[in-house]
Amino acid sequence: MTNLSVVPASTPARTPDAAPPDAASTSGSDVAAVPVRGRRLPPNVALYVLASITISFLASSSAPTPLYAVYQAEWGFDPITTTVVFGVYAVAVLFGLLTLGKLSDHVGRRPVLLAALAVQATSMIVFATADGVPGLMVGRIVQGLATGAALGAIGAGMMDIDRPRGTITNAVVPGIGTASGALVSGLVVQFLPAPTRLVYLGLLAVFVLQAVAVALLAETVTRKPGALASLAPEIKLPRAVRRPMLVAAPVLFAVWALAGLYGSLGPSLARQLTGSSSEVIGGLILFVLAGVAAVSVLILRKAATRTVMLTGILALIAGVTLTLVSIRDSSPTGFFVGTAIAGVGFGSGFQGGIRTVMPLARPHESSGVLSLLFVVSYLGMGVPTVIAGFLVVHAGGLTTTAQEYGVALIVLAAFALLGLLRGGRDRAAVLPGEQVDGNV
Repeated sequence: MTNLSVVPASTPARTPDAAPPDAASTSGSDVAAVPVRGRRLPPNVALYVLASITISFLASSSAPTPLYAVYQAEWGFDPITTTVVFGVYAVAVLFGLLTLGKLSDHVGRRPVLLAALAVQATSMIVFATADGVPGLMVGRIVQGLATGAALGAIGAGMMDIDRPRGTITNAVVPGIGTASGALVSGLVVQFLPAPTRLVYLGLLAVFVLQAVAVALLAETVTRKPGALASLAPEIKLPRAVRRPMLVAAPVLFAVWALAGLYGSLGPSLARQLTGSSSEVIGGLILFVLAGVAAVSVLILRKAATRTVMLTGILALIAGVTLTLVSIRDSSPTGFFVGTAIAGVGFGSGFQGGIRTVMPLARPHESSGVLSLLFVVSYLGMGVPTVIAGFLVVHAGGLTTTAQEYGVALIVLAAFALLGLLRGGRDRAAVLPGEQVDGNV
């Protein structure tokens, strides 16, 4: 795939349709925007290191999902506490994105990532030593802040190294991380001792190794003034991405609201439908959703952006509809099949949103724009989840709330589909090298 060298912050970035004819010959070794001292990792290796950090951060965010039943049995809290703990993490990520999301554009990618890894490691210690809900809440807040600070820097860093591959990688790795964290955590809970400590201590070791790797990365942006000013929360979109953002935002909100449904209520629904108390079942449902999402990103990576978006919305509607029918009919098979179809919607919708917007952002705007995309995403994941938790306890219970949540998702996806169709095809929102009507 084509490697594009990083454009310095002071130089206007080329849009995808203005790529130079000899872009394919650009060497990955030209990626660094600042002088490199000492031995540094090659660009391709650096891309994998950054992707692995997103995977580990998202894995650590989904790792508590199979553990909630253990915590609930030990500490005796009700279902609304589970969704509040889930929602607190999303709010913390939002705060981190809004305040720290643009920091790496000013101080560099490496310092932000090293700090985020240190804070994330601290959150693992908090989780491993928690003896009640307050400790769990503190761990989720610290974890969310670290994730919010890191997501923009990681995503922008991958695009600095290789813009086309970075755009696709930004879309595929969240699904891999979420899937692996939920499944591995479920297996640890089921088969290994002290799961509420072992899971987090294992992740702590991963973060330490990744910090060593980050120290060996070449910096890809030149420092510039304004770091303190960038900490002030600001919703600011570059003119070039405003219209594509209007198309992408409803889709991102809808697919991450889907992730919120499965992350908070999915394990309980799966155990209820299967009649099993196994924690592996609780992790498996989120693994199916996120794993299929990651695979769908890879399969559709060369499809036209608008096709990917349409596939995502239609698969979300179809998958959630089948899931609702399966809940009504108490069919575990239909529930898992519906989850898999919804996973296609999650992966395709998220990929389509990223591909609609990010190729149009200039290098010095990348982390800020990507952070705003994640803000929309985590709003979709957090707000409906907390509302659902309240309804489970104070309204119709688990099954009724899940059905109401599903209907709301279908309505939301229908509105996103209407916005996409009305927006028409935006030819600027196409990845470099993607074919449109026979042209590249």
